[in-house]
Amino acid sequence: MVSGSGICARRVVVDARHHMLGRLASIIAKELLNGQKVVVVRCEEICLSGGLVRQKMKYLRFLRKRMNTKPSHGPIHFRAPAKILWRTIRGMIPHKTKRGAAALARLKAYEGIPTPVLRLQAGHKYCLLGRLSSEVGWNHHETIKVRFGKF
Repeated sequence: MVSGSGICARRVVVDARHHMLGRLASIIAKELLNGQKVVVVRCEEICLSGGLVRQKMKYLRFLRKRMNTKPSHGPIHFRAPAKILWRTIRGMIPHKTKRGAAALARLKAYEGIPTPVLRLQAGHKYCLLGRLSSEVGWNHHETIKVRFGKF
């Protein structure tokens, strides 16, 4: 059993559909640090608060950040929703320590589709991470749609 947590399964599968990015990432980060293995599915359906235009401008600003002398050494800008979630969780974990690296190794994130879970408050603006990713350079949104059906 994981200390300090109510979860005792070997591996927890989290359906990320309609969950808010930061809230989901913080809960997953805490479980990873407690020793729990976590698998996150349907990352392209994660919600970001704020409209699509605002989030796209914010992400495009982030894409302009790079290393001045050698850009290939600078920040890596992921386009895939699963990697964006992974990086968000990495920011909440001390990943430069052995404990943090081991915690990140227990995380798996995928674009895929199990049973739907609805966790969004009515009336709030939101955009889907999959749509944002496809607009800033992720090329597999249509492939996921065709493979797993309409969402």
